[in-house]
Amino acid sequence: MSAGIRTDTAPAPVGAYPHARRVGNLLFLSGVGPRRPGDGHIAGNVHDHDGTLTGYDFDAQCRQVFANVAAVLQASGAACSDLVDITVFLTDLPRDFATYNRLYAEHFAGVDACRTTVGISTLPTPIAIELKCIAAWPTAG
Repeated sequence: MSAGIRTDTAPAPVGAYPHARRVGNLLFLSGVGPRRPGDGHIAGNVHDHDGTLTGYDFDAQCRQVFANVAAVLQASGAACSDLVDITVFLTDLPRDFATYNRLYAEHFAGVDACRTTVGISTLPTPIAIELKCIAAWPTAG
């Protein structure tokens, strides 16, 4: 078993865990949310003048999550084309699924991964989407 994989090209984990871990021929990514690398700002969150969260731009959150997944895969020596299973967690499934599905099709065009979408009530930070991914470890042809 390998040690955890960590990278500065993706946002820092919000807990004591690596970005990813390779086990045999599989690469397991920890949950990936829409925070930006470097500053940890949550893409798409809208706040009032007091700093209270009032809403979110789901399109912006999706695009940041997809960029973060790609960054972790690249840092791990893999690519989106190596994805084999993706679980998405949405905090407002009825509102956001159509947007997620459309952006997923754009970003992951040609990726033939299995996919599960789960509606949940909350995530550990004020985000509307998180992805959990498994990739096949790339091998030389």
